[in-house]
Formats: sequence, C-alpha cells, structure tokens
Amino acid sequence: MFLQFDSFLTPGVIYYVDFKGIELSHPVELKEIRRINVKGIDTSKFSVKQVFCKSKDGTKVPLYIVHDKNLEMNGNTPTLLDGYGGFNIAQMPHFSVSRMLFLDNFKGVFALANLRGGSEYGEKWHEGGMRERKQNVFDDFIAVAEYLISNNYTSPRKLAIRGGSNGGLLVGAVSQQRPELFGAVVNQVGVLDMLRYHKFTIGNAWIPEYGNPDEASDFEFIYKYSPLHNIEIPNKGHQWPSTMLMTADHDDRVVPSHSLKYMARLYEATRSANSFQKKPLIIRVDVKAGHGAGKPTSKLIAEIVDMYCFLQRVLDLKWYESE
Repeated sequence: MFLQFDSFLTPGVIYYVDFKGIELSHPVELKEIRRINVKGIDTSKFSVKQVFCKSKDGTKVPLYIVHDKNLEMNGNTPTLLDGYGGFNIAQMPHFSVSRMLFLDNFKGVFALANLRGGSEYGEKWHEGGMRERKQNVFDDFIAVAEYLISNNYTSPRKLAIRGGSNGGLLVGAVSQQRPELFGAVVNQVGVLDMLRYHKFTIGNAWIPEYGNPDEASDFEFIYKYSPLHNIEIPNKGHQWPSTMLMTADHDDRVVPSHSLKYMARLYEATRSANSFQKKPLIIRVDVKAGHGAGKPTSKLIAEIVDMYCFLQRVLDLKWYESE
C-alpha cells in the first residue's frame, strides 16, 4: 500500500507499506519512495504548534500557528488567519508554496482555525456550527483572533483574515461584528446574501446547513448575521476594514451576484463617509473562471499575486529576500 503525506512544512512524501507477514505486535515499517523538495524554501526555519482558544461559550477551539522559529513576539507581525467552519469539512494542515512566501518573504505568521461546523471532532462539532448555531462559528473565529492579538503575535492593524465560499460568509460576518479586530479582509467567492442564497444554482442544497430563509423561524436567525443585510455606515470612530472581494463571472456554485451586490451596498454605505473612510474597498472579478476547482495555474498565480499586493499595501508589508 502507498501512503501520501504532507503538512504545513512538508511539501509531500510518498511511503510504501508491505503488509505481507506483518504481526500486530510489531510496528509497521514505512519505506520512503519519494520526497518532494521545493527549491528556495528552507522549511527548517519555521515551527508549527497547536493551541486551544476559549470561545464565547467556553468551547475550546483548536488553532494552528506557523511562523519563523526566531519570531519576535512584539505584537507587530503581519498575520494571515484562515477559517471555514461549515459543511462537515475539516481544515487540515497542508503545504502551500504561496503561504511559504508570506512566511518567509513577508516574515509573517500563518494561522488556521478549526472552527465548529467542520468535521474535526465528528458530527457533534459539525452540528455546533450549523443552522441556528451558526453564530458559534463566528464567535470561535473572533476568539482565535483575540488570542493572536492578546498573546503578542500581532495587532489589529497587522491582522488579515481570509476565507472562501462558506469561509467568505465567515469573514464577511466577523468583519462586520468586530471590525476593530482586523486590518484586512480577503473574501473569496463568499456566500453573502443569506436571504436569497437558496434561489441560485446549487444553493437550495445548502438549506440543511444554513436553514431556509423562506421559513419564518429560520429567517430570524439567518437575517441576524447575513453579511449583505448587516452593513453599517462607518462613523468617525469606526472605519470599515480594508476589504478585497474576489469572485468569478462563471462561478455556478456561489454566483457572482453575492459579491457584486455586497460591494455595491458597501460602496453606497461608505459614500457618505469618504471624509474618514480611508481604507480601500475593492472587488476583483475573474473572467472565464468559476468557483476555483480546475482553475488554470496561470489564473491561480494571478489571483495570489493580486491578493498579496493588496495585503502588502494595506498592512504595510516589507519584502525580505530568502536567505
């Protein structure tokens, strides 16, 4: 049998296991067949750890943190926090070249939250973040953001959050509920119109996860967090966080109207606040592209470049050549 393994700092290893003649009392011997090495990246400089953060209701939420071993804990390090929290999908450690660029060349911290709604701890963990319990997911994410700030990994002005699809709903909701916590928001193909999501393409299949907004009982809890319907006009003490929406004109899973309507309403809400809303609010619409699966490498690279250019500008990132 062949086994493939990767992690935050391991690009990929393939092992072979011969079960013939194996006895239960003896450990299984793994024979390494192939190991992937990425030129120009020294993963030995970095460390990974898992911590547990207390959410609003006391639930312990797992958080992976990846950074340079010599990180200075001064609260000024650019940090990228990812999350998803839905559909019984676990967020597992995996290798990413573009993430290593952020860690190495921007001297950043990467954090991955295992929020309720996923499958990390079984069906009960999933159910804890669905339907009327969706707010738990947002509370979990806010808790891990506060952990990173209170433990001097970063500060609000240096903290960026990113989420895609259901994760876009996540970052859209938390950036409205706690805008002062975040310096930047990258929202990729997010589900943002929670009152009409079920009326487009495959959206009707998500009703078991989110609830049915056409039902009065479900409408009540969905409306409370729907990003499109909870945009507030900024005031002098509260700028909207720097925000980049990303969608695609042929996305037939999360149709682009989610992002387009959200940005239109956001522009309208901030138009009267131009004198103090200085943080940028932009949208990137990819053409001849869909939700993400099967996207050509050239388009993936262009998308990543635009995202990092945005983060470089709004977080004031400095570029360091790899040693």
